[in-house]
Amino acid sequence: MFSRTIAIARKEVRELLRDPIYLGLAFVVPITLMLLLGYGLSMDVKHLPIVFVDQDRTPISRGYIDGYIHSEYFDLVGVTSEPRSAELLLRRGTARTIIEIPPDFSRKLLAGEQVALGVTVDGSFPTRGSVAVGYVSAVNALYNQQLITDFLATRGLRDTTIVPVQMALSVWYNPSLESKNFIVPGEMVIILMLFPALLGALLIVREREIGTIFNLFAAPVRRWEIIAGKALPYIGVAFLDYLILFFMSVYLFQVRFIGSFLVVTGGALLYSACTIGVGLLISIFTRSQLAAMLLTFLVTVTPAVNFSGFLAPVASQDAVGQFIAQLIPATYFMEIVRGSFLKGLGFASYWSDLLAMAGYTAVIYAIAWAGLRKRIG
Repeated sequence: MFSRTIAIARKEVRELLRDPIYLGLAFVVPITLMLLLGYGLSMDVKHLPIVFVDQDRTPISRGYIDGYIHSEYFDLVGVTSEPRSAELLLRRGTARTIIEIPPDFSRKLLAGEQVALGVTVDGSFPTRGSVAVGYVSAVNALYNQQLITDFLATRGLRDTTIVPVQMALSVWYNPSLESKNFIVPGEMVIILMLFPALLGALLIVREREIGTIFNLFAAPVRRWEIIAGKALPYIGVAFLDYLILFFMSVYLFQVRFIGSFLVVTGGALLYSACTIGVGLLISIFTRSQLAAMLLTFLVTVTPAVNFSGFLAPVASQDAVGQFIAQLIPATYFMEIVRGSFLKGLGFASYWSDLLAMAGYTAVIYAIAWAGLRKRIG
């Protein structure tokens, strides 16, 4: 009984090894995509280009500007006395933030008066704009604190570090607040959603296009044997992709991992079977390889990126988004991967996600079995 399944699996392995395009799709493309996204996609906002309109031109105003220059979060584009020049830089995208220092800046500070600065932030990138506002506020607060310290010191007060309200701040799960610890594991989930499904999407429709589907229909094999024989080699390929991407995450990108490797690996094996099944199901119901690939991209990457919790928690989405999230296997694997990498949680925390993926996989293969007919389709 299993000999026929193994025979089909051996045939798929030979075709995979003979076809360099398939091998590239199976290994080279996921690794390349991981490198590009791992190095290129980051939510850390640094080196924001900033320009100053310094109408005071005094050592005090230059000292204020130094607070920004010496920060890794800002790159100085220029210092000018003309607001129009700074606005032109903002329109061109050369600068993202303008800080305007009025001509009476130093005089008011020396007189103990309040002084207002003009801050203009480019809001065409909302996330970067809001972060820039936070950075400007932080640097400005540090400058204010230094002014208070200097003021108290001139009056002979020794303890100049007393602050009325203090915070004991702690950050759980990602103490360094580096976005790579959040983004890279999520990228692994998205990549393993797309490329195994693409491989599976070509399994049946490719044979239909070249005519070798007749051999399967004429062979004395059952439908489940065809499905199993087709899927098993590519589940193995997808699992190898997972191992490569996992070790790239930990050792190349230095992502913090404190969880159970066995839990993540078990989930990855189940996830690989699931995504291959999604592609296989699409392959059964399409008539051309191009249509299969386009449909696979549409039903895997787009929902996974938008609804699986890749960029925003599922709980923060509306009711429709949360409903769609429950229909995507990436949602469950994302929980396992992120929780294992960042929180160190084990099987007890993710058995329900594993069970959901198992149920999803069973349903997918059952539909594929029902959709595959031993006839010329």
